[in-house]
Amino acid sequence: MKKLRTILHPTDFSSSSAAAFDYACQLAGDCKARLVVVYVMGPIVPIASEGVIISSNIDELRALARKELDAVRPSDPAIRLEHVLREGPAAATILAAVQEFNADLIVMGTHGRTGFRRLVLGSVAEEILRKATCPVLTVKAPSAKAAATKTENDSLVGAGI
Repeated sequence: MKKLRTILHPTDFSSSSAAAFDYACQLAGDCKARLVVVYVMGPIVPIASEGVIISSNIDELRALARKELDAVRPSDPAIRLEHVLREGPAAATILAAVQEFNADLIVMGTHGRTGFRRLVLGSVAEEILRKATCPVLTVKAPSAKAAATKTENDSLVGAGI
């Protein structure tokens, strides 16, 4: 197996991304790899009012995205972490980041949409799976029932039961 030097984790700040981030952190720690967390803002369309472009909203969106991105932190401070904020179409921008950072692995969440919702909304994960030049690990967020069972089991173990 190829040595993992750089792991790319695209995030949308969802629960599936958080689950994938946990995997990415574990792998980065085990392999002593650099972890690059990427958030892609969709294309921004300026809003015009009476012929004047209002850019403060765009700047506010960027600032909020940066704040949210910077809050994504591993529990292990030894993990080498970079935060990257990009703008553009999600899949194409993530694939460009793979090349830019010479990523050996992509670890990303998937929402698990099927049927009509997937057809209408598209699938960034699917496009990345088809076009990536490196392996891709997709992680589905645990269901609410599975998460509740895990929390309950953790409490039982913590109580010595």
